[in-house]
Amino acid sequence: MSPVKSLRASFLVQALAAMCSLHVGASAVSAAWTVTSLHPAGLGHSQAFGIGGGQQVGWSFNGSNWNASLWSGTPASWIDLNPAGADSSVAWGANAGQQVGTASLGGVSHASLWSGNAASWVDLHPLGADASEARGVDGIQQVGMTSISSLWRASLWSGSAASWVDLSPVGAVGSEAFGVHAGQQVGMADVAGVLRASLWTGTSASWVDLNPVGATQSHAYAVHAGQQAGYATIGGSDHASLWIGTAASWADLHPAGATESIAFGVHSDQQVGYAKVAGVDQASYWSGTAGSWVNLHAVLPAGFFNSRAWGIWDDGSFTYVAGAGYNSSLGRNEALLWTQPVPEPGALAMLGLGALAVMRRRTSR
Repeated sequence: MSPVKSLRASFLVQALAAMCSLHVGASAVSAAWTVTSLHPAGLGHSQAFGIGGGQQVGWSFNGSNWNASLWSGTPASWIDLNPAGADSSVAWGANAGQQVGTASLGGVSHASLWSGNAASWVDLHPLGADASEARGVDGIQQVGMTSISSLWRASLWSGSAASWVDLSPVGAVGSEAFGVHAGQQVGMADVAGVLRASLWTGTSASWVDLNPVGATQSHAYAVHAGQQAGYATIGGSDHASLWIGTAASWADLHPAGATESIAFGVHSDQQVGYAKVAGVDQASYWSGTAGSWVNLHAVLPAGFFNSRAWGIWDDGSFTYVAGAGYNSSLGRNEALLWTQPVPEPGALAMLGLGALAVMRRRTSR
């Protein structure tokens, strides 16, 4: 290539990169986050923990009981999932029309599965268990933990109590599972005195230790499309973390200026959780790096003292984040839903092609 052509090509690449950068910045500004309070009218407190398939789940306090709750984007859509005979309940996860959580029956926690209403409740509690909890669901499998002889064991179900699978790895003195997607399960196992972020693919023997080098402990709380999210304790501080199947793949999401952070949800290369900044828990969003951190707490109206984001999901048009915050003005916890438009596929590529055509015309002259 001649020096002139080389200079033109270099200039073209730099100009295209600059224009793309300007476009990305404009999108970030225009595609602003908005927030909706899901708090049901007349109730004392509420929180949202899980999200998927256009549904949000958590609990609401009716003045006497904490009841598992289901929403579909508005406070008026609230559904009480507390099953008949239950003392209290909480829903932790939702996906593909299923909801999972825990119902207290006679003071004993029972892993629970619903499909949209209280009457649909399925008791996942394994025979002979001391207690059980369900924490995650992908529409096919459910995960959580079961206490056997006072020892918690990471657990996997496929719709019934009889389907229970013990995921606790050999040598573990305790384990828990929190998330499931496409045949992968994540959680924590206490091995050799260290709490280790863990990954399974359906059996105890499939266990993978995700605890990164240098971490004193770690947990994985969510999984989606081969990514795992949670935290690792580094230098005495919890750091929001991201993995892709191995301990060596660990990425530190901890934002600058935070004293601690945890990622609770992951979906489509996006992560959510919280970061403690200036001593306050603040709902947080990432897209794979510490530098991508977005403070979702800043979107909340005045009066919200703190907040956490627990789950994330997108439908191709919008990204949705479920969480909760304490409204100090009203003295209550409120279930919250953050929403952001997803950038149109190909918009950046089209801008790039346009810029390329313009620059070619200019260089041809």
